[in-house]
Amino acid sequence: MADNTVSRFFGGSPLAVLGRLILISVLVGVILATLGLDPWNILRSVERLVRSIWDLGFDAFFWLWRYFLLGAVIVIPIWLIIRLLNAPRGK
Repeated sequence: MADNTVSRFFGGSPLAVLGRLILISVLVGVILATLGLDPWNILRSVERLVRSIWDLGFDAFFWLWRYFLLGAVIVIPIWLIIRLLNAPRGK
């Protein structure tokens, strides 16, 4: 019964929904980055340290993580609002 409630809330298997949210977040992040938005402006001093570590060969993960964060800022709240608005109401 609890598993059915969780699946209904998430709109499917939680793992599958998590995978779709990650993919959509990365895609939206790419679009927002193209528009010049950057989630790292707040942490400029930390970025220099992280960039030097990522330059050792993990640059692809850095960009993927950046796009994910940027997209997730938009995708996750919209998804949560839609799920809450479409939640079944008690009788």
